Amino acid sequence: MTVSFSLLFAGSLLAAPIAPAVPASPTAPFAMLETEPRTTAARSAASPGTTRNAESTARQDPTRQEPPRPRARDLGIEVGVFRPGAFNAITDVEGVLVGHATLVRGDAVRTGVTAIRPHGGNVFFDRVPAAIYAANGFGKLLGVTQVRELGELETPVLLTCTLCVWKAADALVEWALDAQGMQGVRSINPVVGETNDGGLNDIRSRPVTAGDVRAALEGATAGPVEEGAVGAGTGTSAFGWKGGIGTSSRVLPASLGGYTVGVLVQSNFGGILQILGAPVGRELGRYAFSAEIGGDGDGDSPDPGREDSEDQSQGSIMMVVATDAPLSARNLERVARRAVMGLARTGSFAGNGSGDYVIGFSTAAGVRRRPGEGVRTVEDLSNGDMSALFQATVEATEEAIYNSLFRATTVSSRWGTREALPIEAVMDILERHGVSRR
Repeated sequence: MTVSFSLLFAGSLLAAPIAPAVPASPTAPFAMLETEPRTTAARSAASPGTTRNAESTARQDPTRQEPPRPRARDLGIEVGVFRPGAFNAITDVEGVLVGHATLVRGDAVRTGVTAIRPHGGNVFFDRVPAAIYAANGFGKLLGVTQVRELGELETPVLLTCTLCVWKAADALVEWALDAQGMQGVRSINPVVGETNDGGLNDIRSRPVTAGDVRAALEGATAGPVEEGAVGAGTGTSAFGWKGGIGTSSRVLPASLGGYTVGVLVQSNFGGILQILGAPVGRELGRYAFSAEIGGDGDGDSPDPGREDSEDQSQGSIMMVVATDAPLSARNLERVARRAVMGLARTGSFAGNGSGDYVIGFSTAAGVRRRPGEGVRTVEDLSNGDMSALFQATVEATEEAIYNSLFRATTVSSRWGTREALPIEAVMDILERHGVSRR
């Protein structure tokens, strides 16, 4: 089984109510959690329960007591025609680093921070071209207008929970200004995306601290990316099941440029789940509008554990797309638009309350920008060579979302329980429809 580490960027929305809490079981460790007083002092305490790496997460985090779960590709679910990179992750794009801070505190806090760094240097002095696309703008993404105006990132990208956006941005600015050579900087544009994890998390306590943000930024690494209920995906939900962080990549053949595209997502959205076209949500009886139409899956009625249909049609996703292709901000926006096609393939229709955002950037050395430069000579991939990158983006986004679901474990809090996607039941559906190679 391939175990990977991942990170991503997803839009935000009002979180949907979830199923009531259930008794503890191997997949619902609610009873094992230590109750934490919901006081201001307790909420602002250092960071017990914040984890900085996979080993400590497995040791401390009650949401991760299930055995490791497979990625989509481990189950024979192969999306598209292009091959993935070595890690099948956004970090296959050379230079990209991902880090998580996972917050599990008492029986109430289930959230975190995910940091995506375009490269290991100071992004303020070595900026990357970037674009942002909003498929549905019900969200609190910070930094949008300057990215759209100038077409560049000057900080890493953070993902977190909705009401923690401003605290995370403040901590990101503080971290950036503390860096060497930044003493004279008087303006900086932090980019922070979010989804609303209030169904499992005490979101009103705004539990993310500056220390948590620094842990994600300074712990960011290349290589495998942890996925599922980690970092900014700790408390998120998708299609009525546990969502989270997911990632995937594609490498184009040399005849098409040999470029790499990597995607990281924070899934927290609704719709009617389908996997490689198979009607998984319908056959499991958990999908948007199921109450109104009475259910039409294998069962006679919708899943009794489902949310109300309005809740299952809502939600948000943040998508971060990185590539080493030398692209302008204009063509990066074209790439970002294609990520939404991958999202749609999974069954999302971008409901009214959904914040569906894509952040795209290029790490190519020939397109980077430095403050104070005058006339620049840059590389710029032609429009006629974009189509393969579009296809790679669609494929990687679709698979990243599947990975966010398959890798996520059941999570419980005082607010309720969000079950992990039932793998065996899903595989039975896929095999009946002839789309699994297991």
